[in-house]
Amino acid sequence: MMMNRNRPVHMELSKIRLPLPGLVSILHRISGLLLFLAFPLLLMMLQSSLRSIETYTLLAGLLRHPLSRLSLLVLAWAALHHICSGIRCLLIDLDFGGRLAQARASSMWVIAVSLALTALVGARLW
Repeated sequence: MMMNRNRPVHMELSKIRLPLPGLVSILHRISGLLLFLAFPLLLMMLQSSLRSIETYTLLAGLLRHPLSRLSLLVLAWAALHHICSGIRCLLIDLDFGGRLAQARASSMWVIAVSLALTALVGARLW
C-alpha cells in the first residue's frame, strides 16, 4: 500500500478556511448547546416570576440591566439561528437544495434571516 507523501504531517488549523455551509453547521450546533444550557436558567426565571409579585419585580429589575438584555439577545439569536438552520437541514434532507451552489445560498439566507430577526427582536427588547 502506497502512502501519499504530499499530505501534510501537521495541519495548521488557523490556515484552514471553512466553507459557509460548514460554518452554519457549526453555528447550529453551538446555538443548540447554548439553548440547552440556558433552558434550566430560563425555567428557574419563569418559576420565580410566577411565585410572587416581589420576585417578579426583582427579576424584572435584573432583566433591565444591559448585560442581561445582551444575554437575552444572544439567546434570541441562538433560538432564531437554530430554527432557521434546522429548517435548512430539513429541506436538504428532503432533497431540496442539496447541491453545492444551493447549499451555499441557503447558508447565506440562514445567516441573513437569523440576524435580521435577531435585530427585530433586539429593537423590541432594548
